[in-house]
Amino acid sequence: MKRFFALSRTTHGVLDIATPGFCALLCLGNFPPWQVILQSLFTAFAAYTAIYALNDLVGIAVDREKFVGGINAGYSVEASDLRYPLAQNVLSYRDGWLWFGGWFALALIGSYLLNPAILIILVAAALLEVVYCLLFKVTYLRTLVSGLVKSCGPIAAVFVVNPNPSPYLLILIFGWVFFWEIGGQNVPADWNDTVEDKRVNAKTIPIHFGAKRAGLIIVIALGLTVIIGMFLPTVSPLHLGWPYLLASAVVGFVLLLKPGYQLYKLQEGCRAGTLFDNASYYPLAQLAIIFIFVIIK
Repeated sequence: MKRFFALSRTTHGVLDIATPGFCALLCLGNFPPWQVILQSLFTAFAAYTAIYALNDLVGIAVDREKFVGGINAGYSVEASDLRYPLAQNVLSYRDGWLWFGGWFALALIGSYLLNPAILIILVAAALLEVVYCLLFKVTYLRTLVSGLVKSCGPIAAVFVVNPNPSPYLLILIFGWVFFWEIGGQNVPADWNDTVEDKRVNAKTIPIHFGAKRAGLIIVIALGLTVIIGMFLPTVSPLHLGWPYLLASAVVGFVLLLKPGYQLYKLQEGCRAGTLFDNASYYPLAQLAIIFIFVIIK
């Protein structure tokens, strides 16, 4: 099973589930029924497992070309000797598609039972993931597509607890997740893979703009993430005052702004992986904060 979980980057996927969890609690201001919680967790796990697997399935040819000289070290949240199992030929292409198909089918069923509208979001996420992979050698603007993909999970979570959310709520959550993905995940990941990406003439922000401008883009995106995060309490029925804002700001500084600025300032490749790791725990930290406020309300 390790090969399959490596295909789906399960450690990273589990961390990602914290983002829709946070958004659901923020918007509802309370815990939903336990049946909804269990069903949502299973559906989210199935969806993230499928979409991450789809990334490697669509990008298998490029991955094999990229890592002909060996797989790079990766990051602690998904570092493994089995990273990219398809490219390493430790998992068959057929088995990979069966794995994806099974989990995607379960995600579709779970989405329908939670709210049929989520089916559209899930299918859109899968299609956008395919587009993202196909643009690898076409344009660095693919990073914008990654922001759209990552926003689908949290937006879907909103529809679980609120069948008719306001446009303001959706735009705010979308912007928060979008800039976090670009500044804390996508661009640092491409920075970490710069050597391999240059082998295949990939189009990424670090390659196109260079380290200094890529670092500036990261700092701006992370700054916007933290700023937008300060407005999230406005869409919650909870009375989230200065204690929440202070806790959220501290988490943003420690996990996003500080490592992001260090990467921009020093331009050391290893710090891209450090930023990626820290940023991966940012949604989990936000979930922990809102969890406490829901309990003590």
